[in-house]
Amino acid sequence: MIITKLSIIIPVYNEANTIHRILDKIKDVQLINEITKELIIVNDCSSDDTKGAISRYIENNPDLLISYNEHEVNKGKGAALHTGISMASGEILVIQDADLEYDPQEYNDLLKPIVMGFADVVYGSRFKGSKPHRILFFWHTIGNRFLTFLSNMFTNLNLSDMETCYKMFRTDIIQGLNLKEKRFGFEPEVTAKISKIKGIRIYEIGISYYGRTYDEGKKIGWKDGFRAIWCILKYKFNF
Repeated sequence: MIITKLSIIIPVYNEANTIHRILDKIKDVQLINEITKELIIVNDCSSDDTKGAISRYIENNPDLLISYNEHEVNKGKGAALHTGISMASGEILVIQDADLEYDPQEYNDLLKPIVMGFADVVYGSRFKGSKPHRILFFWHTIGNRFLTFLSNMFTNLNLSDMETCYKMFRTDIIQGLNLKEKRFGFEPEVTAKISKIKGIRIYEIGISYYGRTYDEGKKIGWKDGFRAIWCILKYKFNF
C-alpha cells in the first residue's frame, strides 16, 4: 500500500486558548517517507472564540493544508469525528484532540507498523512504554482500565488502552464502518466494529500523555464512563 497523505481529524469544542498551540505542533511534524499532512478541523459549535482563532490561524499559515467544518449545534465529539472522517482524503487517518494531552511528534511511531505493511489499525497506549505520563487521577485510570478490560472481554482483543485518543486507521476501513455514537461512545463503538472485520491487523504502541485537570479544560466525566459501558454491551449484542 502506497501512503502519500495522512489525514489528521481534529474535533474542537471551546479550545480558543490552545488550538493554535496544537496546530503549531502538528505543523512542526515531519512525517516519514515524505508523507504529507491534511488537517481536518471540525468545530462542534463552540461558544467561545474557537472559530475566530482557527480562522486567524488558517490566514496566517497558508502553506498548511487545513479543511474547516463547523456544526450549527453542539452534537458531541463522536459526531465531530464522523464529519471529519467523511472528509478525509489521505490513505491513513489519525484522531487528534485539540487539547495538548497528546504529542503529534509521535505520529511516526503510529505510522511505522502501517507503512511497513504489518498493521491496518494502530492504537497509541498511555499505559505502555517508557515515555512521559502526567500523574493525575487514580479513579480515572481505574475507570479507563476497567472499560478496556470490559471491551476486551467482548472483542477478544488484548488492548491496554481502548479509550486512547490516538487511533490511526487505514481510511478505507474506517470510512466503511457505520458509526453512530455522537459523544464519547465513539471509542468502544469503533473498537467493537473494527474487531469484527475479518483479517483486521490491530497493533498498539506506547505513547506519552500530558493530561489535563478539569480546571485546565478536561471535559470527559463519569456519565461518559457509563455510556461507554452501555456501548460495549450494545455493540456486542446488537441492542
